Order: sequence, then C-alpha cells, then structure tokens
Amino acid sequence: MMNMSSIEVHSLSKSYNSILAVDGIDLNVKSGQVFGFLGPNGAGKSTLIKLLTTLIQPNNGKISILGINAIKQPLSVRKKIGVVLQQPSYEPTLTVEKSLEKYGMMWNVDKKIRKKRTEELLASFELTTIRKKRNEDLSIGQRRRVQVAREFMHDMDLLFLDEPTVGLDPSARRKLLDFLKNKVKETGLTIFYTTHVLTEAEYLCDNIAIINNGKIITVNSPNELKKTFGKEKTIKIHVTSTMEDLKKLLQEIPDCDIEQDGGIIITIHSTNSEIVLMNVLKILNQNNISIEDLSAVPTNLEEIFLKVVSDSNASNN
Repeated sequence: MMNMSSIEVHSLSKSYNSILAVDGIDLNVKSGQVFGFLGPNGAGKSTLIKLLTTLIQPNNGKISILGINAIKQPLSVRKKIGVVLQQPSYEPTLTVEKSLEKYGMMWNVDKKIRKKRTEELLASFELTTIRKKRNEDLSIGQRRRVQVAREFMHDMDLLFLDEPTVGLDPSARRKLLDFLKNKVKETGLTIFYTTHVLTEAEYLCDNIAIINNGKIITVNSPNELKKTFGKEKTIKIHVTSTMEDLKKLLQEIPDCDIEQDGGIIITIHSTNSEIVLMNVLKILNQNNISIEDLSAVPTNLEEIFLKVVSDSNASNN
C-alpha cells in the first residue's frame, strides 16, 4: 500500500474570476499515511479539497484519486472516499445514535455491521452517555465529534478531514488524533488532513505540504522540515544578577541574536547555538554571574510554518 498513490495531481489550476486559487499544483500522496496540508487563510486549501473530492471541477490539470480519473469519473471516486468539511453538518432532530445509523444506511452498510459500528464509534468518540440526545441539543464540540464519527460508519480508502478538531477541547482533540493514528495503522487508510493547529499536525502527520498563494512551497516529513528550515534554536538563560557591561560583551559574540529582558533573562537565537552558548557561559563565569535556570528550545513546526510562508510572501513581492 505504501508504494501506491492515493492522490496524484498534475498542473492543477482553479480560478474564480480573476483570482487564481490553485496555481499549477503537482502533488503525490502515498497510501497508508496521514498527509497534512497546511497554509494560511486564503492560501487555496479549501479549493484544493473541493477539487480532490470532486465537488468542483478544475480549469486545467489532471486529478487521479485511488487510480481513478476524478475529473471524468467523479461518482466512482465518491464511492471510495470519506469527507468531513469545515462546515457543520448534522440532522437537528435526530439523536446521536440515529445519526450514525442513518449514515450507515445511506452507504448501504449491512444491518448487523451497522449496529456493531454504531456501538464501537459511540465508545471511541465518547458519545455513549449522549447517544439519546438530539443533535440540536449538543454543544459545538459534541456535534463535531458526531460529524467525524459518522464518517467511519462506511468503508473507505481515503478520508479528507478539513479542520476536524475545531470546537474540541484538548482531551477530545488528543483522543481523536489517536483514533486516526490507529485507523491508519490498522487498516492502511490514507488521510488528507488540514489544520491550523500546528502541534497536532506535528503529532499526527507522516508528511506535510505547505501551500501559499495557490502554490505548494514544500512537501516533507515534520522531521525533515525541521532539519531544512529549523536550524535556528532558542536558548534562554535566567541569571541571578547582572552587570552594566554584560549586554555589550554578549553582543560581541558572532552568529547570534541576543536579547535581554530586564538584564535577568538572556534569550539567544542562533544556528550555531552550541558554540554561542559556550561563549555566553564563558562570559558569565568570568564575571561571576550565576545561572538560575537554562533551557534550549528547538524550532517547532509553527515557527517553521511562519518562516516558510513569510519567505514565500517576500519572494512574491
């Protein structure tokens, strides 16, 4: 499965009047992984999802979903995929369990299997205690859990999740992410996943694409993105005392940006953090300045995302 492609896109473009929302994209998503798709608002994420799920047609380019020509055979694609979009979708007067059962019926799932899956999903998404509640009486987070849970009532090879954790508290969010991880591992399901929560993308995704202004800037694993774009580290040193000339001495250290907060907190940004740290410690020791606390913070995915998007915007200006 891992050598097969669930999504193949070539020279894909989509415009709305004079706005080019998707600009000549090439993309290949291997099967059996969680593929993260990140970008700022208006970058083209939602448009691409609508193209891949056959909700809209492109102006130019080719789309292959699970080996099927999605432009010529959209109905064949829809039979094999699951889709959870950003927009809330629920039946107000149906109870939670009836919503799941109805969705299974819509997909012609056998009655026994439907009943079994309903119970499993109620448990997995912690919906058992509210199974008899109508959707209109649920909180936003509860409705979102039902919306995601019901998609697993049917068999699918590829699932599109567009901001699925919106409205979920931290506990429910982590449980959903773990559920998705296990599904991919157990069944070989491929998930195309968008989010604005970079920590969950880092936790969940095997590979990540970043899109900006309708173009894909980079595609790689979270670790490789860190190696490529996250060479700079941040070191914070809390000293017990300071001296008048300390800032001047620190500023003489090359290859770094050093800030002082009230003279007590020293923050260092550098791609040569180890060497810079040694020089800082040497200066502190020579001036009998004691350290109360020291921490090194590697660049996280959010900082990388902001840097990549900022560099992309700068190159377009």
